Amino acid sequence: MQDHIKKHIASHLEVMTRVAEELTESIAGCAEEISKALSIGRKVLVMGNGGSAADAQHFAAELVGRFLRERKALPAVALTTDSSVLTAVGNDYGFDAIFSRQVEALVESGDVVVGISTSGQSENVHRALLVARQAGCFTVGLLGRDGGQISEIVDADLTVPSESTPLIQEAHVAIIHILCDLIEQEACAHSDLC
Repeated sequence: MQDHIKKHIASHLEVMTRVAEELTESIAGCAEEISKALSIGRKVLVMGNGGSAADAQHFAAELVGRFLRERKALPAVALTTDSSVLTAVGNDYGFDAIFSRQVEALVESGDVVVGISTSGQSENVHRALLVARQAGCFTVGLLGRDGGQISEIVDADLTVPSESTPLIQEAHVAIIHILCDLIEQEACAHSDLC
């Protein structure tokens, strides 16, 4: 059992080393774009399925609440939380439309829309990001494996280089925390938010 634990931690460190080597510039650029959008009164919408839904809620909560610094709330919404909307849209239009209908209803040009998918293939996330692009939003894919179909359509492609869903999810949480930290730093450095 202890060997298994050590093997998992070693695999985690290997993936995180690759994230540091391959995604640092993209993560920094993404944080800059989100910060710019927030600084002009735009909002962040986040979505995903299953564990990625939990990550979407985590990301939105850190922005609306706080991450490390006392500051004013930042506008962020997880599109995974309204059970009435999710079930109504799922029932009337199908599961693939549960996020795209919300994006259509809620976004304005200049908003940021983040799709989280460990496979990069989630059709409901893909459709919503297409709607977001058409509306003039900055789109982010927090992805895994080879990035799938979503990596081809987003402005910021943050694809974790791993085939393991648990390791991808662990890296996604780390990237979300890094983004929150950078966004807070930028918000506090260039505005009256802190």
